[in-house]
Amino acid sequence: MSMKNTTITVITFAVFALFATTLFAATVSVEEATPGYNNKIPESIMTPDKVETRIGTLKFFDGIPTEKTAELVYDNLDFMRGVETFLNGIPATSIEGLRLGLASLGAKNSNQIVIFDKLMDSKPLFLTGNTSTVYCVPFLDLKKDGPTVVEIPAGAGPGTVNDAYFRFVIDMGAPGPDQGNGGKYLILPPDYKDDLDGPIGGKEQVVNGQKYFVVKSPSYVNWVALRGFLVDGKPDAATKMWKEGLKIYPLAKAANPPAMEFISGSDKSFNTIHANSFEFYEELHTVIEREPVEMLDPELRGLFASVGIQKGKPFAPDARMKKLLTDAVAVANATARATLWYERNEAEFLYEGSYWKRGYPGKNYQFLKDEGMGGRNLDARTMFYYFATVNTPMMAIKLVGKGSQYAWGYLDTNGNYLDGSKTYKINIPKKPPAEKFWSMCVYDPQTRSMLQTDQPYPSKQSQRDKMIVNDDGSIDLYYGPKAPAGKEANFTQTVPGKAWFVVLRLYSPTEVWYDKTWRPGEIELVK
Repeated sequence: MSMKNTTITVITFAVFALFATTLFAATVSVEEATPGYNNKIPESIMTPDKVETRIGTLKFFDGIPTEKTAELVYDNLDFMRGVETFLNGIPATSIEGLRLGLASLGAKNSNQIVIFDKLMDSKPLFLTGNTSTVYCVPFLDLKKDGPTVVEIPAGAGPGTVNDAYFRFVIDMGAPGPDQGNGGKYLILPPDYKDDLDGPIGGKEQVVNGQKYFVVKSPSYVNWVALRGFLVDGKPDAATKMWKEGLKIYPLAKAANPPAMEFISGSDKSFNTIHANSFEFYEELHTVIEREPVEMLDPELRGLFASVGIQKGKPFAPDARMKKLLTDAVAVANATARATLWYERNEAEFLYEGSYWKRGYPGKNYQFLKDEGMGGRNLDARTMFYYFATVNTPMMAIKLVGKGSQYAWGYLDTNGNYLDGSKTYKINIPKKPPAEKFWSMCVYDPQTRSMLQTDQPYPSKQSQRDKMIVNDDGSIDLYYGPKAPAGKEANFTQTVPGKAWFVVLRLYSPTEVWYDKTWRPGEIELVK
């Protein structure tokens, strides 16, 4: 290239650069340009040097957090994960609390069964237990025993097996595959690798010439919650049925099973409820350490590991982390309680303009929202497991004439919590929709267990109690520190200085419960 051409090229580029600069200046003023950049950067992606937040003032140099800000947000992150670990870990610690409570009575092996042969009273701390059925509550240890057989007698009421994260495994008795006729169930451990197929819910198969309902559990520990119905208002027949007909043994010992041992849980004081203190995390670690790592999905495992709860590692938080988790569990406990008393989802109320709340939040045993389109209903899962036990689809679906349905009563007609120093009335209209029985049991909001008063059985039950019936066939139930004159037969005691709530139970519910043409009266303050 000649010197002349080179000079022309340089001049051309210089003119173009001047033109481009002039054009940019015409479209973007100096004031609009972001300091430190050639082009304007959207404010939405920038981090200011100082931000006021609910956790304090956050400071940055050009988007880089100061050391103090980094410490502040890490403390907040660990705190939030501690809260979420509590809310999501409740199903596991609730099962563990049950296991420990029953073991304290001597039920340490699968053939050692706690039975409430004289019904459950208010002495044990047991999440929303009832006084109306004969509970028979074994625990299985599939790691120790391997594939385990549970023989259910004919005539059993609703029974369910739940895994160590309180998930549904299989039903037994009337709502189960034996349909109340009795049968043999084979529960396979999570690491079973032989020929049997064991889908959740069970599959009928022949093993060694015997018919079994086979299911494979995701965990080693499993809770078997069995119920027997009263006959003539008494527990004797159901107790006899369980003691003579229930058999639990390892499949490997089918030819010579161990003898069954039945331990009465009636009239005994013991605790089955998880901690609401730092101890909660230690209980959760016990479960995670014992169970196969595959029991939980990576998201939950990651959440728990973020606060130091991981299989194969000790749970040993330092002083800083222990302080944060102690604070986190207090906030999480308050959050769990708010899910019942301050419901944000109007769909959870049974009726328009009513404070009766449906017994199974979300109406889905997997707690899936909008058939899974909304993912997991986390608040519903937290609320259910914080206050209740037993997970089965039979409690969530419409099942006329079988199973059971529930309703929570925890606020009066004005939306106020229930005060044990005041008197309230609930009207039960005629012909309650329950083929077996209905009951109304009173609970302590602190323990979520039966309220402890002078009445060891704080409930009214249609099979057992003779109540005063109104002229229209309805029944008025009364609650307060002292029975209204002449209403003693319909009275359940409460305690001044304590709150309370009730659960309405309907066993073998009828169509009018589901179509809502029958509904209980609201909880009315008697002035």
